[in-house]
Amino acid sequence: MLELDLSEQITALRSTFGDIRSVVDVDGLKVQIADLSEQAGVPDLWNDTEKAQKVTSALSHRQAELAKIESIDSRLDDLEIMVELANDESDEESATEAQAELVSLTKVLGELEVQTLLNGEYDPRAAVVTIRAGAGGVDAADFAEMLMRMYLRWAEQHGHPTTVLDTSYAEEAGIKSATFEIDSPYAFGTLSVEAGTHRLVRMSPFNSAGKRQTSFAAVEVVPLIEQTDVVEVPENDIRVDVFRSSGPGGQSVNTTDSAVRITHLPTGIVVSCQNEKSQIQNRAAAMRVLQSRLLLLQREQENATKKELAGVITASWGDQMRSYVLAPYQMVKDLRTDYEVGNPSHVFDGDIDGFISAGIRWRKRKQD
Repeated sequence: MLELDLSEQITALRSTFGDIRSVVDVDGLKVQIADLSEQAGVPDLWNDTEKAQKVTSALSHRQAELAKIESIDSRLDDLEIMVELANDESDEESATEAQAELVSLTKVLGELEVQTLLNGEYDPRAAVVTIRAGAGGVDAADFAEMLMRMYLRWAEQHGHPTTVLDTSYAEEAGIKSATFEIDSPYAFGTLSVEAGTHRLVRMSPFNSAGKRQTSFAAVEVVPLIEQTDVVEVPENDIRVDVFRSSGPGGQSVNTTDSAVRITHLPTGIVVSCQNEKSQIQNRAAAMRVLQSRLLLLQREQENATKKELAGVITASWGDQMRSYVLAPYQMVKDLRTDYEVGNPSHVFDGDIDGFISAGIRWRKRKQD
């Protein structure tokens, strides 16, 4: 007779889930949803497009967060029923299904538990990610494109909407840089631990001698600006250039001077956007990214001042935060957390949750 006993594991999951519910404040979340739903139902809401987008986006994020919590509650109940049925009917197939669901729930709850550690001011925001090729020539440009695909695949696997704002293609292969948004709750807090210098070691496909090549790419992650944030950018502080979009086009994207580049003169920050057909839309998107970067810069300066006053100034991140080694052996290792895996192909296909979780826990320990 089949005797499948998962009671201890399920009890542990329910305990973890209870802690998560208390941190998330489900009742407070429902109040926010009710309030946002009321705002979204106002007849003249879309007379103010920016406000309407803010309200509907916030409502969508809160509803998704609540749906995930309620789904887990239901799945835990279903798991107990699955175990009971498997034992009553001595059904090996049901037992296997119950064990697979236990593994899945353990992973989901682990991810949610990590999210409860994200309590920074801007952690709940959507994220703007910029990837730039560094030293390493063509290999670096190719590596930058591999990283871009990795993050977009990660977002796709988690159901997070993405928008590529700008891509600057390299001449031979890969990209010089790319900027994209990931619009989901806690995208910034989650991905902020990915910021830093990434290193790739491999046998170069662009080297006829087949020599091993080391190349670098930089990842920048900033929170998406919101309408309530006050980041004033005087017109005298920016230079706006328009140009024709490059790379794959279609639908007149690269047939008119619709792409926009904004240079913030006081800081030297440059932002480009060529995703939209309209110059006005591209300028608005570029300004939003510029304001996001200025917001993060402002926060970093404030933190640096606080550390200086406290007499302690330490770097948060090393120059190389992660190495991707494809030759002479296969390994991806985070140099801050020592978390590593031996299958780089899975990592480049978006399987980076382990690195993100380890990074968030590492950062929390450093802060405590």
